[in-house]
Amino acid sequence: MNRNGYKLAVTATGLIGVLLIASPAIGAVLPFPSGEQFSELYLLGSGHIAEDYPFNVAAGQNYSVYVGVVNHLGSSAYYNLFVKFRNQTDLPPNATTGTPSPLQPLYEYKFFIQDGKNWENSLRFSVINASISGGCSFVRQLILNGIKFDVNKPAVWDPSSSLFSYQFVFELWLYNPPFDSVQFNNRFVDLQLNLTEGI
Repeated sequence: MNRNGYKLAVTATGLIGVLLIASPAIGAVLPFPSGEQFSELYLLGSGHIAEDYPFNVAAGQNYSVYVGVVNHLGSSAYYNLFVKFRNQTDLPPNATTGTPSPLQPLYEYKFFIQDGKNWENSLRFSVINASISGGCSFVRQLILNGIKFDVNKPAVWDPSSSLFSYQFVFELWLYNPPFDSVQFNNRFVDLQLNLTEGI
């Protein structure tokens, strides 16, 4: 190797060493590409774990679940979480098209989460006015976190699943500053319910 080649190799090795030593400081100044940015939505049962979800529900009984959100967006964010109540004929959210259920929300949570942090709250609910007659059921009123709502939802007996099917749908919406509005974040979970004869 000639003298110029040797100087070039030493200089390149020195520069690489400097860059390796300085990389933590560079990382603090220059943002590197990160992984996928998203919001995580979850639902826990009454025992605060991913089981023991209420399923067979009867009028006059109290039930609870926990709903939570984790912010993995890379920045702080404002959220709305809408709670909707549907029967088997109401349209659910559509993950393929990214559209929410057209149902009006019964209940709403509004909250702010810093990046990497989570928010969690409970939903306490009870059916207070319902009936079952023949192959039909009818839920007239619900109480959600102490507030009474008229829902007036019928359901027809489903022989394939042997239930009167209802669902709570939890939809996550995210504040979009350029539009100064909340927009559906295409994140949702549901809680399947079966209205029972014990009413």
